[in-house]
Amino acid sequence: MTAPTAPTAPGARVPVSGAPDLWCTYAAVRTLAWLGRAARTPHRAATVAHVRGRRNADGGYAWSRGMPSDAWATFYCVATLADLGEPQDEPERTAAWVRGVWSGEAYAMTPGQRPDVWATHFATRTAVELCGDDVPDRARLLAWLGRLQTRGGGLSWSPEHADAGDADARACFYGVAAWRALNALRPAAPPWDVPALVRWLRGRQTSSGGFTFAPDATVPCLWATYRATGALAALGAAPDADPAPWVLGQRLDGGAFTRWPGYRVADVWASFSAVGTLRTAGGVTPEVAAAVERRLARLALPTGGFTYREAEEAADALHTSAAALVAEPDAPELPELRRWLEGCRLPNEDGVMYMPGRGAEVRCTLWALAAGAFRDDPAGAGAISAWLTRLQNPDGGFGYWHGRGSDLISTAAAVEIRRLVGRPGDPALDLDGLAAFVEGCDRARHGERGHGNVPGAPATLRSGLHAARVLDFIGRADRAAVADALDRHRVRGGGWANQGARLPDLLSTYEAVATADRLGIAVDAAHVRPFLDRTASEHGASWSPLAPATGDPLADCLHRLLRRRLATPAARLPALTLS
Repeated sequence: MTAPTAPTAPGARVPVSGAPDLWCTYAAVRTLAWLGRAARTPHRAATVAHVRGRRNADGGYAWSRGMPSDAWATFYCVATLADLGEPQDEPERTAAWVRGVWSGEAYAMTPGQRPDVWATHFATRTAVELCGDDVPDRARLLAWLGRLQTRGGGLSWSPEHADAGDADARACFYGVAAWRALNALRPAAPPWDVPALVRWLRGRQTSSGGFTFAPDATVPCLWATYRATGALAALGAAPDADPAPWVLGQRLDGGAFTRWPGYRVADVWASFSAVGTLRTAGGVTPEVAAAVERRLARLALPTGGFTYREAEEAADALHTSAAALVAEPDAPELPELRRWLEGCRLPNEDGVMYMPGRGAEVRCTLWALAAGAFRDDPAGAGAISAWLTRLQNPDGGFGYWHGRGSDLISTAAAVEIRRLVGRPGDPALDLDGLAAFVEGCDRARHGERGHGNVPGAPATLRSGLHAARVLDFIGRADRAAVADALDRHRVRGGGWANQGARLPDLLSTYEAVATADRLGIAVDAAHVRPFLDRTASEHGASWSPLAPATGDPLADCLHRLLRRRLATPAARLPALTLS
């Protein structure tokens, strides 16, 4: 595909949250640390507090306050604290949490999920490099890492993906970096055919000097270049050609970097990837370092943390979709909001990103499509449908993005995407695989009623609703089971609870109504209306009757869509997923 330019919405006000983002914060602080300038991190104390605020009682860390811990967020938080020279809070508890995502041979992103190389990389490095711990079984982990190698020489997301030949430069970096952490603790030979791996990585370099993620990609980008050169350096190898001239060619007028040619935004990930590459390709000059530091200072927030570009312009797909979903059909800003969403894509990857410049993600793609993006672009919609097919995992489910372990949130989003953009002749999804993944999340064998988000997670209402919509997609809907789940989680005073039947929440109530409508189960408006009344205030909607209203645009969106549904019963809710 043609490399997308920066999403724009001329004449329209694209909503921005003004909030820091953990991925951006890690990338900014790690870049400053590489440059020897972490001590000058803007709003340093507030940034430390922002990161510490992501710690959960279980010892892990979450992407945002109140979310469950995962291996990726845990690494980012602990690594950021280390780069800032700050001690961890109870590192032994974090190490224990990491041991809890060990599968027996590798690591999963969350407890009960299947392992993948993303999670294994982050968990291994957290344990070994940051917590001073060792992995539970080095021999089994090294063997698992060895099975990531494809016949072509590159590494894949899991051994099952490797059997299908799905190699990627990111998977190579993550696998090699996990081995490097083990090797630094106690020497271990690389568990791969290293010459074949080096040849595969070198083969990703284009004639321009930049790298792509995979053989079928055509547009080089800085992220791929950093991952490929970083993996080569860890293996004691180098690219065939010096990538530094191409990297330096991605500088914009202010001296910082853009991720790919034609994208005119110097975002945080571009500086991270450029500096990461230049460290192994001749070094970073003082002039480049100063320009990057100046740019990162523009992305820092006084409340702590960083976003991907200037805060006043840092729009994202979820908030933009929410604005479009609640806009009136004739609202003048609606077409431009949709155009912004359509531009929020990477080269070589056709889904919609949460923020421009990071990976395409199924939930954000669903929200964008539900908001009307690509409605007038059949080619773009078809490309999304084809991209979706490539994301289906060997276990039949879908993860947040390419190579991530499967979960029901993402799987429900994926089948809804296919409902919205699927056309006759599109590559087929593996329906039996979908059914098998849903069955694996059924908690009946553990004495529970319902489904968990991943095979080892406890049952919740929303996971059961996600499972129901997947089964409906493949023609195996069980209306009686859904009606039973809705009865069990129905809260007497109005709304539905995700766990038990005491505290209702907006997301569970929204998904209950959306799923009931999908399956033809009657919804009692008199039960929903009191809940909506209790979660409404002059400050906007709240996520539950006990939570304060903070003006969250996503909560306001779901609340308004439910109000519309009650006012016009024939108007069905879009089957959106969040968590």
